[in-house]
Amino acid sequence: MDKLRIDKWLWAARFYKTRSLAVNEIDKGRVHINDLEAKPAREVKVGDTLALRQGPPNPMTRTLTVLGISNQRGAAPVAQQLYLETKESIKLREQAAEQRRLHAEPASSQEHGRPTKRDRRTLDKGWG
Repeated sequence: MDKLRIDKWLWAARFYKTRSLAVNEIDKGRVHINDLEAKPAREVKVGDTLALRQGPPNPMTRTLTVLGISNQRGAAPVAQQLYLETKESIKLREQAAEQRRLHAEPASSQEHGRPTKRDRRTLDKGWG
């Protein structure tokens, strides 16, 4: 097998849980093959360069080189042998992870919802 549809390859390489999720991301323009916007039926071959944007909270672009073709979804270690992430992409991903670790989301520190009866009593007494 020399070529495979990009949606099948992304699913087999474990970037997306289902092929339909892969198709949705491709249709949104978040996947590029050799600097060209991809379509779900576009075929990928060994040596192609992929750029895909992942992560809804803080989207980041991963740049990969295709090393192998598989139309079966296997274990994660097997799937990781299908591609090689570029050094720049790894460096940017690690920097983004470090930045998320150091700078917590401000909304996560807020208490959500109305105060409980106990909280209300504490507020009324002036202890809170």
